[in-house]
Amino acid sequence: MSMNVKKGDAVKIIAGADKGKTGQVLAVDTKAQRVVLQGSDLKTVKCFVKPRSAQEKGGIIEREASVDVSNVMIVCPSCHAATRVAHSISVGEDGKKVKSRICKKCGGSLDVTVAKAAKAAKKATKKTATKAKKTTQVEEN
Repeated sequence: MSMNVKKGDAVKIIAGADKGKTGQVLAVDTKAQRVVLQGSDLKTVKCFVKPRSAQEKGGIIEREASVDVSNVMIVCPSCHAATRVAHSISVGEDGKKVKSRICKKCGGSLDVTVAKAAKAAKKATKKTATKAKKTTQVEEN
């Protein structure tokens, strides 16, 4: 069974303990039909980690809990609403068929905006990192 959710998508939880909260997809498990979400106020699980070498520390860590894929809906980047997913098949530049995901409410593409959002996020982190370096250099002088 194919899933409409991909890594990097913004999703809204529609059922369960975290109902109404939003997060970003970190990992997708197609076999178990589950997704791992990243969010500051989402449910976490405590796990015991065994040290692999003498230098590593073991202990209890917290990591993101997985959610069943049926309990999440994709949030459209253009209309900012939780929506169902439609698929369209078009012919690409090289003559091959290209399958894309489309928002059922506004008709906007879900695939292109996710790639653009990822690029924008990378650029934003680079800009903030350079600004932080400049401010620390100014403060030192």
